[in-house]
Amino acid sequence: MPFPSLPAPLLAALTERGYAEPTPVQAAVLQPDAVGRDLLVSAQTGSGKTVAFGLAMAAELLGEAERLPPPGAPLALVVAPTRELALQVQSELAWLYAPAGGRVVSGVGGTDPVAERRALARGAHIVAGTPGRLRDHLERGNLDPSAIRAVVLDEADEMLDMGFREELEAILETTPAERRTLLFSATVPKGIAQLAKQYQRDALRISAGDEGSQHGDIDYQALLIAPHETERAVVNALRFFEARAAMVFCRTRATVARLHGNLAERGFAAVALSGELSQAERNRALQGLRDGRARVCVATDVAARGIDLPDLGLVIHAELPNDPETLLHRSGRTGRAGRKGTSVLLVPHNRRRAAERLLTEARVRATWAPAPSAEAIRAQDDTRILAQAMETTGEEASDGDLALARKLLEDRAPEAVAAALIQALRAPLPAPEELAAPAERAPAAPRQPRGAAGQDGVWFRMNLGRSNGNADPRWVLPFLCRRGHVTRQEIGRIRVMDRETQFEVAPWAANRFAAAAQRPAEEEDAHIRILPLQAAKGGEEAKRRRPRA
Repeated sequence: MPFPSLPAPLLAALTERGYAEPTPVQAAVLQPDAVGRDLLVSAQTGSGKTVAFGLAMAAELLGEAERLPPPGAPLALVVAPTRELALQVQSELAWLYAPAGGRVVSGVGGTDPVAERRALARGAHIVAGTPGRLRDHLERGNLDPSAIRAVVLDEADEMLDMGFREELEAILETTPAERRTLLFSATVPKGIAQLAKQYQRDALRISAGDEGSQHGDIDYQALLIAPHETERAVVNALRFFEARAAMVFCRTRATVARLHGNLAERGFAAVALSGELSQAERNRALQGLRDGRARVCVATDVAARGIDLPDLGLVIHAELPNDPETLLHRSGRTGRAGRKGTSVLLVPHNRRRAAERLLTEARVRATWAPAPSAEAIRAQDDTRILAQAMETTGEEASDGDLALARKLLEDRAPEAVAAALIQALRAPLPAPEELAAPAERAPAAPRQPRGAAGQDGVWFRMNLGRSNGNADPRWVLPFLCRRGHVTRQEIGRIRVMDRETQFEVAPWAANRFAAAAQRPAEEEDAHIRILPLQAAKGGEEAKRRRPRA
């Protein structure tokens, strides 16, 4: 379906950019019943909403004319949660209104306010900025609100989450009461509904697509992993779901720093985004992602807000989101503009039920599978390397290169030369990690508190005690959880003896514990042996009974 009737300059700009037909959200805001009304629009991230609200306010800016008047006091104000998003909005609206003579100015935190004041003094048709900086310009008299005909709150839900309610209310109360107010939000929680009721008049509610439902261009993968193997699983997910750019989400700054360091150590071109970075450091990290010098961004939810990476093909939830809105926000950064994307949830087996509830609440269907194994990644590498080698050898070689190749083949067998090429192509690839296979926990098993497993528990022994290993329950318990891929609730009683430690494991976790305990997670743990208590006693008894030679 082509664009409906629009001012000629905007149609020219859309045609030049290759827009043949509107996206669902763009078509919705251009319907006859939406023209001139306040709008409350919920649309998925990456749905084309910037162009949508740019088109929606065309009538207020242009009227019947084909060109805007000379720039003066702004006619429209766009408020966005972060510097990056506000600058992206400025860039999008600048090309959209360029044929109409539009001038779009930004006002964002982290930039020179004096330079912004001068830009505003020269006049503008549209101002795009962040809540705090725009409020500051309004209070200082740098931004004249008297001519504003439309105000857009972009990603309004995120601005409320970030604590900008006071700034938004100040901006809305300062602008003319007869203005048109457009709220764009990925979700419409209670806070957004209250804001709409307070500052909009007879707003038309638009849901572009099925709100909160699964994005058709995003493939959701839920990968079961063993507890304490998250960082290794991130490595394998990045290697298996190969993408030009990937984003890995963590909950805390500390986790971001640790995971970023581990990925960089393993050879990934990675950057980190968290709250303690300066604006200059943040800009450098984002520029590295945009120009391809970095391919992986490790970030907290707050630090990643407003970031738009067109080539982002993979999102990894290293830690499960707290709520379905966060899941959809994170995942919505991929699968944009018709491109396919993958959203990977790393799910420790003991948190599967929590992950299933999260997916159900988000109305998302995911494919469940174990995390990619090292063998699967190597097999995939072989296929990719073979294709890359064939592509390389398919290029037409110069006479000099052919002569050098013949000379090389005089001294080396063709197989050796081909093997060297394959080794060169494989060398830059980070090595995949060996992962423990997470065993499924019996779904109906009773969950007894630690220390209450009683006769139903399975007993094991460890070859460290008080005298030969300074064993103490305070470090033994976390060690057993890490080594055996179990939780604290799955460890029962612990008996520290002189030369060994005996402990109890819940019956539904015993097989999983026994399998994981045979493979030390850390090299320094290799000397610690763990065996089922009965098997250990049987082996010692056999040794005592064995006749001497």
